[in-house]
Amino acid sequence: MQTLPIALAKGDGIGPEIMDAVISIFRAAGAPLEFVEVEMGKSVFERGFSSGMTPAAKQLIELTGILFKGPMETPKGKGMKSINVTARKVWNTYANKRVFKSLHGVDTVFSKAGIPINITIVRENIEDTYGGIEHMLTQDVALCRRFITRPGSMQVHRYAFDMAVKKGAKKITCGHKANIMKLTDGLFLECFYEVAKDYPQIEANDVIVDDLAMKLVVKPQEFDVVVLPNLQGDIISDLCAGLVGGLGFAPSANIGDHISIFEAVHGTAPDIAGKDLANPTSLLLSGCMLLRHVGLIQHALRIEEALYLTLQKGIHTRDIARPGAPSYGTKAFAEQIIQHLPASNGNGSVTPQQITYRPPQAPQGNRMMLSGRQESEETVGVDLFVESTDQPSVLAEKIKAVLPEGYALTLISNRGTQVFPYASLFTDCINQYRVRIEADQPSASITQHNMLDLSAKVANVVRLCSIEWLMLYGGKKAYSLAQGQ
Repeated sequence: MQTLPIALAKGDGIGPEIMDAVISIFRAAGAPLEFVEVEMGKSVFERGFSSGMTPAAKQLIELTGILFKGPMETPKGKGMKSINVTARKVWNTYANKRVFKSLHGVDTVFSKAGIPINITIVRENIEDTYGGIEHMLTQDVALCRRFITRPGSMQVHRYAFDMAVKKGAKKITCGHKANIMKLTDGLFLECFYEVAKDYPQIEANDVIVDDLAMKLVVKPQEFDVVVLPNLQGDIISDLCAGLVGGLGFAPSANIGDHISIFEAVHGTAPDIAGKDLANPTSLLLSGCMLLRHVGLIQHALRIEEALYLTLQKGIHTRDIARPGAPSYGTKAFAEQIIQHLPASNGNGSVTPQQITYRPPQAPQGNRMMLSGRQESEETVGVDLFVESTDQPSVLAEKIKAVLPEGYALTLISNRGTQVFPYASLFTDCINQYRVRIEADQPSASITQHNMLDLSAKVANVVRLCSIEWLMLYGGKKAYSLAQGQ
């Protein structure tokens, strides 16, 4: 049988030992994969590669289209970006799929209560605050830009619904915070229901993310597939891991149109690295997701059956061993799984499988993702973010004094709360304000050049930190109100 080359990065800390354990199981199961090791992680950072990977690693991953990786460490306090996030974003693995299932032999509050859990979280993987675009606006104020895009949201929702159909799911839930972040999370939610129209066989509903967190803890059996923005998805994923025994039982796949990454979601656990104590289950289950991805479904089923039987017999690593029961080291645990591999698929022989996966063809250029919307656009003003320790009323008079005819100061806010023209003296302020200037009467003649000229006049009386245009799209406001406005 032809073997498929897979880029392999063992990772840092416990990464190499759990990866070796998983590879030994794959080989015992006869998976026709050729693992080619690439250099990524802490040691690569320390050699001066700021991305955390060598050029040769990047080239091989893009050639094979699949990366199987262990947990990796990004050096702290040196300004380097997370290698895990970088890998997901560079190759546009836009959907992070994590499956959380009750496992026989792994005791949890819910397993003891006889409540089965089978939840799939789909987390948007590229956008949100994970762009890491941050600036200090003043010495006291840090800003992080949060991007939610229509094409990116449509992409991950389409994947979530397609995956739900293949899974046989009856319900898909969108987690969000659109009650507060009406434009960003509002766009994510709007796209969810737009895609849902194409899947009438699946019940689609939405839940505010804090309510979702509570409901997952109280009645997790009521959820099937849940799709969320990046940061919220990260948090809810770890919550769900806790429902089934911890991150050691949480497999993860980062799916893109061309390249996909399969990894354990737990950390490097340097305190037990090299001691043969680590639990390889999360990485093994992620590897089974990889097997399914390339078409080796029977291999995945055999390995999962062996794992489940091993756990059910009470053969556990130290992290989940029952009090007074013996625990197994990483290698011994893998050997037990190998011993429990079923000899056949039930008909006396292992059915050969054809690998359906085909490595990607390199595109000619970067794809520009566009929604195709062509609504009218109109500039109606500008939000100026300024540094000042003035009282709001004093700042307002300074701004008004330099405004040209035809423009009005309509709002000053501080940390998102209105402090002019209406305010409370009990609203504490910091030294950075948002100053909103709008045309007295919206006019198509207002341009960004007008706004830049206006901004220059304001800069004569107060320091500018940042500028955002006030736009109407299709006649609707494309900017938020302040609290209290």
